[in-house]
Amino acid sequence: MGIGIGIVLLVIGLIFATGAIDLPASVDDAIAAETLGWIFIVVGVLAIVLALVMNQQRTRSTTVVDDRRPPPPA
Repeated sequence: MGIGIGIVLLVIGLIFATGAIDLPASVDDAIAAETLGWIFIVVGVLAIVLALVMNQQRTRSTTVVDDRRPPPPA
């Protein structure tokens, strides 16, 4: 799920950073679309990297199975 959110944020950031979509004038007065795009790009890349690191740690964990069998009959 983290990789998917990271990709979505990255795509939204690229759309805003390239100027493919213009924000309404009321929103554009408060924050620049290009700045918002770069923020989304950085957060998206961080989300992807963190998801990959967490996934790598999850696959490195080991499971110990304690199998106790009764002694063979004498």
